[in-house]
Amino acid sequence: MNKPTIAISIGDLSGVGIELALNSHKKISKLCKPVYCINEKMLAQAATLLNAAIPDDFTIAPVDGFFDIKVAQVNAQSGKYAYDSFMKAIELCQTQQAEAVVTLPIHKEAWMMAGLEYKGHTDLMRKYFKKDAIMMLGTPDMFVALFTEHVPLKEVASAIEYNRLKQFFLDLHNSIKKEKIAVLGLNPHAGDNGVLGDEEQIITKAINSANEAIGFEQFVGPIVPDVAFAPYFRKNYNYFVAMYHDQGLAPLKALYFDESVNISLNLPIVRTSVDHGTAFDIAYKNQASNLSYLNAVKSAIKLIKSS
Repeated sequence: MNKPTIAISIGDLSGVGIELALNSHKKISKLCKPVYCINEKMLAQAATLLNAAIPDDFTIAPVDGFFDIKVAQVNAQSGKYAYDSFMKAIELCQTQQAEAVVTLPIHKEAWMMAGLEYKGHTDLMRKYFKKDAIMMLGTPDMFVALFTEHVPLKEVASAIEYNRLKQFFLDLHNSIKKEKIAVLGLNPHAGDNGVLGDEEQIITKAINSANEAIGFEQFVGPIVPDVAFAPYFRKNYNYFVAMYHDQGLAPLKALYFDESVNISLNLPIVRTSVDHGTAFDIAYKNQASNLSYLNAVKSAIKLIKSS
C-alpha cells in the first residue's frame, strides 16, 4: 500500500517545530512520506543546537535563506522563514509533489515583525486561494469550528451578519455532510430571548435558512454556551460552531490539550496542523510532546483518503 507524500512546513525555527520534526521522523515516516520544507544549512544548525542526528531518509524541499537561530526569541528572520517554508509546502501540493500540508507552529508576532500582512496560516490561505477557509480544531471526540478567529473580542458581535453566517454554515456542510452540528450563541444564556443581546436572532435565522438549503436539520441552536460542552451534551454532538476563538478553544484545550489538531476546511488542498504554539519555554530542550503532531499527520492521511 503506497504511503501518501506530505509536505511538512517547518514552522518558527526559534520554537519546538524542528525538534518535533527530527524526533518524530521515525514514527511519521511509517505513516507517510514526509518532505520537510527547510534547507540543509538551517537543518544542520538546528540539529546541532538539539544535539540530534539527522536521519538518513530525512527528505527536504529546500527553502532559501540562512540566519543564526535565536532559540526562544521572537524575531523577524524566523518569522519570514516560517512563511517561506509554508509557501514551499503549498507549492508542493499545487504541483502535485505532495498530497497534503502539515504545519508546525509559527509565531504570529514574528510574522508581524517580518512585515507579513497575515495573522496566521488560515488567514494566508484564505487570501491566497480566495476561498473562505474554515478553521476547525479538535479530536474525533470533539471538533470545534470557529466562525471568527483571530479578531479582537470587541469586533465579534459586529461580525455576526446573516449572509456571512449562512454561507459559513453552507461551506461547513460541504466538508461535513451528515453529522449534526451544535451552534453556540454569542451571549450569556444565548441572549435570554433578547434580554442579554439580540445576536442570537441573526444566528437563528442563518441556521434555519442553511438547514432549509441543505434539506435537513444539520445545524442545531443557538445553544447556551456555558452548557454546550457539558458531558451530557457532548454525548449527542461531536461537532460545534463557536462564535469566537476562546469560546470554543478554551473548553477544547481544557479537555484535549495534548492531542487536538487544527484542520483547514473549504480549501483546494488538505492542510492540518498541530494545535499548539512555539512553546519557547521548552524550545530546544527535547521535551515537546509529539502527540498533536502525530495526530495532525494521521488526520491529513484520513482526509487524503476521503477526498
